[in-house]
Amino acid sequence: MAQKQLVIIAGPTAVGKTNIAIRVAEHFGTEIISADSRQCYREMSIGTAKPTKEEQARVKHYFIDSHSVAEELNAADYEQLALGYCAAIFEDKDVAVVCGGTGLYIRALCEGIDSMPATDRVIEQALQQEYEQKGIGWLQQVTAAEDPEFFAIAEQQNPARLIRALAFRRSTGSSIVHYRSGTIKERPFGILKIALELPRQELYHRIDRRVDQMMIDGLWEEAETLYPMRRLKNLQTVGYSELFDCFDGRISKSEAIALIKQHSRNYAKRQLTWFRKDKDYHWYSPWESEALLAFISKALEAHES
Repeated sequence: MAQKQLVIIAGPTAVGKTNIAIRVAEHFGTEIISADSRQCYREMSIGTAKPTKEEQARVKHYFIDSHSVAEELNAADYEQLALGYCAAIFEDKDVAVVCGGTGLYIRALCEGIDSMPATDRVIEQALQQEYEQKGIGWLQQVTAAEDPEFFAIAEQQNPARLIRALAFRRSTGSSIVHYRSGTIKERPFGILKIALELPRQELYHRIDRRVDQMMIDGLWEEAETLYPMRRLKNLQTVGYSELFDCFDGRISKSEAIALIKQHSRNYAKRQLTWFRKDKDYHWYSPWESEALLAFISKALEAHES
């Protein structure tokens, strides 16, 4: 193959990305780089829907269980890590697969991201204090008003990310979404972007069933072990923050489960909005695996000629 090729498998939560990515990786005899901002944390497994041990045994995965939940990573960190993973795979393989739903991480790998200016810690601390007094509803309202473009694609139940983005906006006058020089970085490999989709009600049903299965698999117990660390930024996220509220007595267990489902559906909608803005994506149903493999093979062959 004349040029190394990166195949992106993106899409909303619970759409079936892992299964398709494994099929693609096995077909081309290669490995997978995760583009999920939470599956890299060792302590968070059930609530992040990591590939199972059996799936990881079938295909080697990078950026899974690679960091502690206490470590804070951003898109710039991911760019450098993922480029290193690509280099390792491309040493003896012509194709690498990226699988995940964190759109900013995928964009950082494909296009590059600039080093960001420091956020004013005084502003960030003041926002943190105000959030603790007024709650998540206030924080969502202020972020939506001051940085609507970020809020439209953000994980809206994650106060740490909302505070960081709002502090960045107030510190620099720019949205964190747009902090790039405008120059897309050259990559030493080709990029083919695939996104998966399902009819909305089918996707929402899959999300609900996944949450129910997570509870059966032990999400409640996993959250209990993480509860002492609940103030860590990486734990202020869907699937955990709702259960922490339950442990604190703010809501019932059934209410927490219902909120996890609702917030996951909301997040899936924002993910779809993000990926549909990028016209380079080719859209497939997760049930079209044979057609998808044929399309990828043909696209890669075209790059050879």
